Amino acid sequence: MNFPQARQFLDISTQLLSCFSIGMRLNEKTKLVGSRIVLVPYEALHVPKYHKWMSSEELRQLTASELLTLDEEYQMQQSWREDNDKLTFIVLDAEAYSRDQDEIAAMVGDTNLFLHLDPDTDQQVAEAEIMIAEPSARGKGFGREAMLLMLKYAQAQSQLKLEKFEVKIDMHNTISLHLFESFQFVETRRVEVFQEVTLERPITPEWTSWLDKQVELRIETY
Repeated sequence: MNFPQARQFLDISTQLLSCFSIGMRLNEKTKLVGSRIVLVPYEALHVPKYHKWMSSEELRQLTASELLTLDEEYQMQQSWREDNDKLTFIVLDAEAYSRDQDEIAAMVGDTNLFLHLDPDTDQQVAEAEIMIAEPSARGKGFGREAMLLMLKYAQAQSQLKLEKFEVKIDMHNTISLHLFESFQFVETRRVEVFQEVTLERPITPEWTSWLDKQVELRIETY
């Protein structure tokens, strides 16, 4: 490796470290409040209900997840807490939560961002995920609002230096595909062997202006 190559490698490594040194710790004391849902950090107390959700084969297939034991689920939650390349919130039904502040009873899903550097463009990218696990909570706009809140929050965090969002969705998951298309994400890749579609959304001034008009975000201390 010559000097220019070494310097470029060092610059890329520095960018990765500056981005990944934030991750989940950025939101460990952050609550995002919308009109119909509330987002709170993923804590150990949420694990048993989350584990129950993921016993569903349908949910595992839609989210490309593996079946874990309860102990493994606790280890995964701790990993998400400590890993610097993840940003995770539990989605709460705001109306249910307002009644008695019971987070477990109000849990309906989760939303995540996985941070990485695009090897082709050197752009800081956040891969987004949303899951509304409770059947009774679907079709109420919770997933849409939760994802809009996450996108609006993340793109405003200058520490993350994000330049693009992306999603990877099972090509049969038409609900999620339509959801992200409504957020102005555009298909960039389709892998038939994995039955997976990738959609991307560059973060531009025009798009952030559009995003600001879609949802009102209130940030509180958790």
